[in-house]
Amino acid sequence: MQDILSELKSRILSDMVRLDIAAKELEITELESASASPDFWQDQQNAQKAMKKLAANKRVSEVWRGLEQRVNDLLELFALTHEDPSLGNEIEREVNTLTAEIDTLEVGLAFSGQYDSRNALLTVHAGAGGVESQDWAGMLLRMFMRWAEKKGFGMEVLDQSPGEEAGIKSATLQIEGEYAYGFLKSEHGVHRLIRLSPFDADHARHTSFALVEVMPEAEDSVDIDIKPEDIKIDMFRSSGPGGQNVQKVSTAVRVTHIPSGIVVASQTERSQHQNREIAMRILASKLLAVEIAKRAEERAKIKGERISAEWGNQIRSYVLHPYKMVKDHRTDYEVGNAEAVLEGELDGFINAYLRQNIGREE
Repeated sequence: MQDILSELKSRILSDMVRLDIAAKELEITELESASASPDFWQDQQNAQKAMKKLAANKRVSEVWRGLEQRVNDLLELFALTHEDPSLGNEIEREVNTLTAEIDTLEVGLAFSGQYDSRNALLTVHAGAGGVESQDWAGMLLRMFMRWAEKKGFGMEVLDQSPGEEAGIKSATLQIEGEYAYGFLKSEHGVHRLIRLSPFDADHARHTSFALVEVMPEAEDSVDIDIKPEDIKIDMFRSSGPGGQNVQKVSTAVRVTHIPSGIVVASQTERSQHQNREIAMRILASKLLAVEIAKRAEERAKIKGERISAEWGNQIRSYVLHPYKMVKDHRTDYEVGNAEAVLEGELDGFINAYLRQNIGREE
């Protein structure tokens, strides 16, 4: 129990350093001193801003100093358990409560990015490997849809290119909900599957890859200005399920952004106008994602960090044979119930990523 308490104290102190609580408390002292000056309220607008800042700093300081005091009290109480062993149950209950509070606070702290509160656009691309990777991409798409359902988020398939025998070649899903992008940005990267192939007559072990792109939904004309002369629009025949449902006209739309070379398409709607609108929404979000990546790369250069290429950035492995395990290679978080993960139980992985990335700017 002492080790658990020491780990909790270490987490609290680490988070306080990330939040720069000491600097906030110094600012509290300075603002309180300034507010006592007779001239402070002569500039009402700046005075109100200062008082809001003061209140915010006090709230943050009080919460984290309170947590620090509680864990110190528990450490003192633990020292008395040799005299009164019954205190152990009380300490255990308080540790569980304290741990849950810190977990919640750390996840909230991770939502500090400029676009975290927005809806998300999530695109899954099958890797090389034909039907194996296309089936894996389809499994991932379903996993994210199940996760969104469990969170109570809205979702809409904006574009989908079906696989040749199974699964998908690619698909773009819009997920609507509070902090949808903040949660799902942890899923950006390459996902690897290891399993016995259901498509192989020898039932051999196969490794498949799929790339997941996660973008914040762009706001019209606020984030990205797309000039009409910078885009090329092509119409093509939609690929459908066949039979009577095959589209008789070329309603699918492909949009090319000439300066960046980014190409997006939409073919899920029967209306050419609707497909064009969807394609433009996807394009705007992709361009915003490029801007975010550029900022991250510039910060990485300053800090001497390495930014991996899209397909080189393998973030998670899903092993279904010879044992069952899902492991995130960035956080080392892993679970043995792979089926539950594929049914949308992603919160453990997401929360581990968010806690690890507290304080990192977008």
